[in-house]
Order: sequence, then C-alpha cells, then structure tokens
Amino acid sequence: MLISPAYAQAAATAPNPILQLLPLVAIFAIFYFLIIRPQQKRMKEHREMVAAVRRGDRVVTSGGIIGKVTKVMEDDKLTVEIADGVRVEVVKATLSDVLTKGEPLSSKDGGSSKDAGKAANDASGDSKADNA
Repeated sequence: MLISPAYAQAAATAPNPILQLLPLVAIFAIFYFLIIRPQQKRMKEHREMVAAVRRGDRVVTSGGIIGKVTKVMEDDKLTVEIADGVRVEVVKATLSDVLTKGEPLSSKDGGSSKDAGKAANDASGDSKADNA
C-alpha cells in the first residue's frame, strides 16, 4: 500500500521553462499596451505642440502662468507676455498646453476694420439718442 520512492520521484518532473515565463511575458505586454505606449504617444504629441508654437499663441507654462507668446527664439526659448508690459522668457519644454492658436495677420486687419465700423455705428446711435 505504500508508494515506492522511485515512483514518487518520477512524478515530480520539472515544468516547461516556457510555461514559467508566460505570465511574465503577459504582464509585460499588459504594461506596454496600457501604460508605456499611451505615455509615448502623449510625449510625441507634446513635442509636436511645443515645436508648433508661434507668435500670438496663448500658452500655459508648467508653473501655471498663462500668457501670450510675443517672440519665438531659435534656442528653444519664448518671450511670453503675462500682463500688459510684463514679458518673461520661458523655455519651450516647460509649456504644458497651448490654449488658443494665434490668428493670421489678415484676420487681425479685418478685425480692426470691424471695430472701426462698430465705433461708427455707436457714434451714429449716440447722435440719434441726442436728436430724440
């Protein structure tokens, strides 16, 4: 009724080394697709965003300062106006977001003529109120 020692030793064979590595490979694959790959995609989008910054863009720095880009320098620096007449130099890599893109020069010219037309309408409206 007792099991012989030779039979017990034969049953204890070593498992396949490939099957032992399978859980580790599965964990690495899960980490890659859920953590590493999306992070690399975000980093690539951030690099492209920073490279595309131009004059007139409203940006947010990593310190939380919001301002308007007034000058883009070639050595990875920007001049950002954070208040009227207050300009600071910022390293491009410290930008965390671009809020609005700058407008082309042609639309700025169109906006100034609209403002002039609005001012003329306001002036004519005031004269009507004076006549009444």
